[in-house]
Amino acid sequence: MNPARTVAFQTIRAVSGTDAYANLLLPHEIARAGLSPADAGLATELTYGTLRRQGTYDAIIADAAGRTPSAIDPPVLDALRLGVHQLLSTRVAAHAAVHESVELVRATSGRRATGFANAVLRRVSERSLEEWLARLERGARSDDERVGLRFAHPVWVLRAFRRALAAEGRAGELEQLLAADNLAPAVTLAALPGLAERPAEAAATPYSPIGFRLGGPPERVVAEAGGQVRVQDEGSQLAALALSRVAPVRAGERWLDLCAAPGGKTAVLAAEAYAGGARLEANELSPARAKLVRDSVAGVPLEVPVSEDDGRRRAGQGRYDRILVDAPCTGLGALRRRPEARWRKTPADVRELTALQVELLTAAVGALAPGGVVAYVTCSPHLAETAAVVAEVRRAAGEAVEELDARQVVASVAASDLDLPPQADGSGRAQLWPHRHGTDAMSISLLRRR
Repeated sequence: MNPARTVAFQTIRAVSGTDAYANLLLPHEIARAGLSPADAGLATELTYGTLRRQGTYDAIIADAAGRTPSAIDPPVLDALRLGVHQLLSTRVAAHAAVHESVELVRATSGRRATGFANAVLRRVSERSLEEWLARLERGARSDDERVGLRFAHPVWVLRAFRRALAAEGRAGELEQLLAADNLAPAVTLAALPGLAERPAEAAATPYSPIGFRLGGPPERVVAEAGGQVRVQDEGSQLAALALSRVAPVRAGERWLDLCAAPGGKTAVLAAEAYAGGARLEANELSPARAKLVRDSVAGVPLEVPVSEDDGRRRAGQGRYDRILVDAPCTGLGALRRRPEARWRKTPADVRELTALQVELLTAAVGALAPGGVVAYVTCSPHLAETAAVVAEVRRAAGEAVEELDARQVVASVAASDLDLPPQADGSGRAQLWPHRHGTDAMSISLLRRR
């Protein structure tokens, strides 16, 4: 069997069976298998492509198999998903896609399952992707289900996206957003301000003043920079800069990154704090993830203590001039990078997370010094995780807290004009989008203690 397909299958199995994250596991699997650059690219495309369109592929498999996906043995189902992706969405020859997928079934589930897998894949190969989509859409129970099948998003997610876009008067952009979620994002790097420069051969990003893109793999540039150049989404860069540049830095200011892992925004804040004479502290509940934060600031000549505490308690251990609350969220704004999240998350996760988000932001507001600013950031555009959380915390805080115009702040930081429409609720929240800005769907709100 082709080693790239084996790596892709093993990763997909881990995602399905043990809730692994493909973006974390796949690089290790590629390195362990010693894949060539060409095979590594194939393994990445097969893994991410299969996971992105899993729901659509499951509907196709159910039709071709005459049974629901839940009635199919999980290893067999994952091999079928991988096979369907190759048949319908790649240039892999049909006979190779069928043969290698059947061999994966034989290796994991025995000879008896191979006949079933072979029959299902041959039925799938009788139609193109467009023909399958047309067939599925005819049986859709609603327009939203039809759109969800075509663009491979659960109905509840696309409805949440439509509401978030409608809050900007842009509901008509929904299909553009869904299509963007199914594209691989460009690799963006950050040169930590004051410490590193953009390489001469690199192209500057359109919005972040510290961002750039290379024409090839980033590993060499990152390794040679000693921790002062990092792979980081442009939206993440802008979120950190919105806090560090919301006002001129006064020497001696005290800053806190309350939910710091994996540490990309922490590194930008550390560089900005070092340049301005401020102090930065970071916190991350998970010891393993706290190590990532320590590693992220190793290239900055500033001591950044990293605590391992519940952020709701940690915030109360001082008074801070600037606090970043990069809150745990559904991650629905990063579906390009975490394709399995769209199928793994449920509306119940939103309810659970919003309660935590309110508590974290409330604790952060309570820890602000007079005139201090908190940036509330989520990698999710879901209004329950963004606008509703900020509104609830503002109501509870009363006149003690005012909201700043984050759109104006982000626009002032950006290297070129950003399309940031006003929000229907009258808030100052800035919302970035994959289809409009080429970033993750990052939400940024700024609150200041009077």
